[in-house]
Amino acid sequence: MDSYSLLYSSSHRTGLLSGFQRLRTQRSMCDVVLEAGGVPFPCHRALLASSSEYFWALFGETTAERLAGSISLPVLTPEGLDAILDFLYSGWLSLSPPTLPVVLEAARYLQVETAVSICERFMTDGLNADNCCCYANLAELHALADTLEAANQTVAIEMGTLLQESRDDLLRLNIQSLMAVLDADEIPGVKEMELVKLALDWLNENGPLPLLKSNLLLSRLRFGLVAPGDLANLSHAHKAMGTPLIRSQLTRALEYHRMGPAQPISQSKQTTLRSTPNRVLLVGGGSSPDWPEQQMMAFDPSSRKFSSLSSSIPLRVRNHCVCSAGGFLFVIGGEEVKEGDEDGKKSVTVGTSNQVWRYDPRFDSWEEVESMLEKRAQFTCCVVEDAIYVIGGRHKQPDANTYTSLASVEFYDMATGAWRRGATMPCPLYGHASAVLDSSIYVSGGLPGNQGGSNHVDNQDDHRESSKEVLFWDLKSRVWEKRAPMSIARFSHRLATAHGYIYALLGMYEPFCDIEQYDSQSDHWTRLRPLLIGSFNYGMVSTPSGNLLVFGGRRWSDGQEVVVRSVLEYDTKKDRWREICQLPRPLTGTECTLLPLPD
Repeated sequence: MDSYSLLYSSSHRTGLLSGFQRLRTQRSMCDVVLEAGGVPFPCHRALLASSSEYFWALFGETTAERLAGSISLPVLTPEGLDAILDFLYSGWLSLSPPTLPVVLEAARYLQVETAVSICERFMTDGLNADNCCCYANLAELHALADTLEAANQTVAIEMGTLLQESRDDLLRLNIQSLMAVLDADEIPGVKEMELVKLALDWLNENGPLPLLKSNLLLSRLRFGLVAPGDLANLSHAHKAMGTPLIRSQLTRALEYHRMGPAQPISQSKQTTLRSTPNRVLLVGGGSSPDWPEQQMMAFDPSSRKFSSLSSSIPLRVRNHCVCSAGGFLFVIGGEEVKEGDEDGKKSVTVGTSNQVWRYDPRFDSWEEVESMLEKRAQFTCCVVEDAIYVIGGRHKQPDANTYTSLASVEFYDMATGAWRRGATMPCPLYGHASAVLDSSIYVSGGLPGNQGGSNHVDNQDDHRESSKEVLFWDLKSRVWEKRAPMSIARFSHRLATAHGYIYALLGMYEPFCDIEQYDSQSDHWTRLRPLLIGSFNYGMVSTPSGNLLVFGGRRWSDGQEVVVRSVLEYDTKKDRWREICQLPRPLTGTECTLLPLPD
């Protein structure tokens, strides 16, 4: 059998289309005329049938149009038909924002799916605030699911601009897109009441709608984010707001506002901010360890940018604790620093506090909640289920330069808004750290007081050795248990949980820069990659990805303490440190937590 070769010419197909295009231009050998809007388009039946499902069916053996010399397409415009015919004959599709609707309509009607895909890509790639509403309506009309989703997302992200500059475009938006936008978890810079007004204006512009549709639309609003004073008036704002379903949602929102301390554990989609989740909130601290600031900063890990919050902490505190629960921030205890005036001279007084303040980012408001049973500074706190636990610490004796260290534990029951006693630690402890793993609390390091669980009076300059010990409490028992000690004694350090492990970071005045990892299954600590330069009194948080972020702090330089601006990231999976950015100003003594914040 003789061998043979099969060769392919890439230029043949191009030449074939060029030949057809030349014949069409010369109106040579055309065997059918398409007509749209009174404009004739001589074409070749074979090319149309081979390029379009519509023409393949139209020119079938049993159709009346099989031998027709002229075919009218009244639903198409001449511009749209001309663009699609040019595409079929050349492979090039001419598109612009003004011609897109008629070209897409022709491509859809004639079932030229390749041209439809090009239109989809053109729309998706060009989405912006000026065209997102128009493109959303086009995508919905022609059932372009991916483009519709992208357009709806753009409308949500650009809502602030659209409300100010293109409100009419929003009022012409199709109902499916408007419902999708009102379902969005991120609508930056827009208050919920503005969305309520938009929805009611849209109903006035496009209504009346059937009861089911208006309920579907309005039920996507988050009435828990509307101030109580505005909620009371909404039921009379529009006929659609008076339906049983919407009235029940308004009632639940008012009940939520009356829950007081139970609000953090009563969260639902109706009360969740439409914002980037889990930005890092830096609370307190300052350029000097002795004079903390009341300003709060937010850090966006994705953009690595800082922003200052308009609200500030009610007290000037240091050695405090912060935590977040249900989208609320809690600032607990610490040492309140006040500026006084004695005999005409300015002075600074420091007193230990048991006050607890709660910040609601939904309404940018502070509220003082029930105070702790004891005053505490240099303690630790953590959230387990529906309670905030505070552990150990110390407080300054009134009118004296001595401190009492604490072994006591108490927890704030958010269901009742009351503080209750927990299991007392074996000995007083301050400057320790805590972490939560599998709903159990681990406490490590710190400076211990006397044994026996009673409080311990010590001097400010007491230099007892810090501890390596690790204590464990599963909350079901009434006692603390010991676990494997750390390899390094630590004081004023940090613990963090990531990927099922506990990480211990640097404390104050440690001679080395080692960190270590605790495996609760094997009850074993492992040394990890150290920092290149040690620091202390920094802020630290564990991100949802499991990486640890370290903000500012102090370190030794030429025999002096220097406040730094560095922001370090520790990759827990790769055991790698790197500096990712810098703080706007030197910062030490800040406390960090993750909190969703309005953009």
